[in-house]
Amino acid sequence: METTQRDVDTYQIIGAAMAVHRALGHGFLEAVYREGLRVEFEHRGVLFHPEVPLPISYKGVTLPVGYRVDFICCGAVLVEVKALDALTNRETSQLLNYLKASNIRRGLLLNFGADSLQHKRLVCGY
Repeated sequence: METTQRDVDTYQIIGAAMAVHRALGHGFLEAVYREGLRVEFEHRGVLFHPEVPLPISYKGVTLPVGYRVDFICCGAVLVEVKALDALTNRETSQLLNYLKASNIRRGLLLNFGADSLQHKRLVCGY
């Protein structure tokens, strides 16, 4: 079965990211791509919440530190935007930690820093 049939949400998100990368190219800061994605998500009707806080708990206690994910899309996909030469294990680990902290299973890393858009889909807990 193709990815487009299995996971329509991530397919739509990646399509929006490709449109942003096509229009802007590489070389901007992450903030520019995040704002471009906001516009593209709205244009395509992709439901999203930007800059969502992710509290971190330890043994049932919420710690006084936390993270902020770039987007939660379609109610069930964490989206983290990068503008790097290439994705590394560090970014993958970051997204896995966000997935654990949020109890959301699907996540996308979108890297706008390379000549063509790089994306990595992660699924946690299966």
